[in-house]
Amino acid sequence: MKLVRFGLKGAENPGIVAADGTIRDLAGRVPDFEGEGLTPAALDKIRAIDPMSLPAAPAGARIGPCVARIGNFIAVGLNYADHAAESNLPVPKEPVLFNKAPNCLAAPNDDVVIPPGSVKTDWEVELAIVIGKTAYHVSEADALSYVAGFAVCNDLSERAWQTEGTGQWVKGKAAPGFGPLGPWLVTPDEIADVQKLDMFLDLNGKRVQTGNTATMVFGAAYLIHYISKFFQLDPGDVITTGTPPGVGMGMKPPVYLKPGDTMRLGIAGLGEQSQTVIAYPG
Repeated sequence: MKLVRFGLKGAENPGIVAADGTIRDLAGRVPDFEGEGLTPAALDKIRAIDPMSLPAAPAGARIGPCVARIGNFIAVGLNYADHAAESNLPVPKEPVLFNKAPNCLAAPNDDVVIPPGSVKTDWEVELAIVIGKTAYHVSEADALSYVAGFAVCNDLSERAWQTEGTGQWVKGKAAPGFGPLGPWLVTPDEIADVQKLDMFLDLNGKRVQTGNTATMVFGAAYLIHYISKFFQLDPGDVITTGTPPGVGMGMKPPVYLKPGDTMRLGIAGLGEQSQTVIAYPG
């Protein structure tokens, strides 16, 4: 299934993409896509509904974030060897973890706002994992059974805040809107192999990132297993899994986002995002 949320910001309805490509409205039939609304039982309830029996979303409806709310928003750094190289950092021997603020969550096609004081806002196309059932000390072999779905994430970053001064990655990753997620939440049965997905990001119409999840240092199943050793993952938690090379920080000279820039990014089978960069108002 391809699950989606649509409507005005803060008032989105849950929906499903029907076989004909139309978005169908699930409001009133199932809970919104957060917490218990993402468990296996909740998804099975959706599977039992014929999408064509549902009303269609209004034509041109805004697409919201594919989940309504995030508990933990966990990110993995340097998870592609070639990205580590462009960052002048060693390939990690175990996953590098940090948090994004849950209110980083943003819609896939809404404007990206450069935070006040930012001078080095950067882009990162990433595969995101959305957890569907409580995971604590799970095995790598069973890890993917804990997944509600996969989605595209743009792990936006402010590199000066991340790496300069006292550093700390969370400072450069947690601004409002720094986690566009969607357009769809794609259930695992739709993905033949999550470790064989092409991914890309275009800046102002020019391809800057090209990659494939096959080159991840640590795959999706291992990441769930590894993270669950340290704390409990709950339904609705998001893990964003690292980016291939081609970020602005790695260019010579570096290139950072400025008002008027556009980004288009996507992952095979998971859809695409399209964003325009704007200045912070006021």
